[in-house]
Amino acid sequence: MHIARTIPKLHELLGGHRRTAFVPTMGNLHDGHISLVRKARKLGDVTVASIFVNRLQFLPHEDFDTYPSTWESDCEKLRAAGCDVLFAPDEKALYPELQTCKVHPDPALADILEGHFRPGFFTGVCTVVMKLFSCVQPQFAIFGKKDYQQLMVIRHMVRQFALPIDVVGVDTHRADDGLALSSRNGYLSKDERGEARQLSQTLVLVAKAVRDGITNLDVIETRAMALLRGRGWQPDYVAIRRRSDLQMPDGGDPLVVLAAARLGNTRLIDNLEIETVTSHFPSSAMTGHTEAALSAQ
Repeated sequence: MHIARTIPKLHELLGGHRRTAFVPTMGNLHDGHISLVRKARKLGDVTVASIFVNRLQFLPHEDFDTYPSTWESDCEKLRAAGCDVLFAPDEKALYPELQTCKVHPDPALADILEGHFRPGFFTGVCTVVMKLFSCVQPQFAIFGKKDYQQLMVIRHMVRQFALPIDVVGVDTHRADDGLALSSRNGYLSKDERGEARQLSQTLVLVAKAVRDGITNLDVIETRAMALLRGRGWQPDYVAIRRRSDLQMPDGGDPLVVLAAARLGNTRLIDNLEIETVTSHFPSSAMTGHTEAALSAQ
């Protein structure tokens, strides 16, 4: 695996390749990231991953200064997965001057859910992704569905700018108990890690309630939030939305349920496409009084 610290070096390494597949990351890699690299290897003639912790997408009170760095481990994992090029610029290489030109995504998509609770987040995401796309010039860009809204925002940006990039979404990689893998899971204490699976289990219950024919989605969302609060979580949202644009459902469109909640000091997000529920979670996720709490008419 070659490592490029500068944009000219990256271009030198990618010269002659016609089907570049790209996986942007912020490092602290886990099996979910590596599944994206494996997908990229199937699509391109050269696989590029990036590691860059993007200051622009962190709010002032968030964990930019303490975001975990696991460089040696990250490199080992990427090599083992068959990554060809790692683009790892520092801030001066990627932002040589104050970044006053920014990409502001459609507020209808970017200012809801995560964007409501983290104002400006998707502007930071879109700005760095656009710059990385400019540097790497990929034909394929691979993102995990765990960050579902981010995937939708990036796809919308690519369409709006007519970028010649196929944005590929990969299913969320989960632990055996259903918890979505995330770099921030490392912040959880042992007891919190045991409780953390409740977020994915709550999504299963919400999806089951919808499939069982409960039509008052507001009631399902409210009960799901109450369930999490009763277990010590601080939920920001549990929302059932159309997959196509994350707007409120108004018919028979395919749906997704998205959630964000804080457990102790750790904020976790997750989602579930409602038509593809049961194969991803242990059956024990849908038992007991918690199911009844969401299913009551």
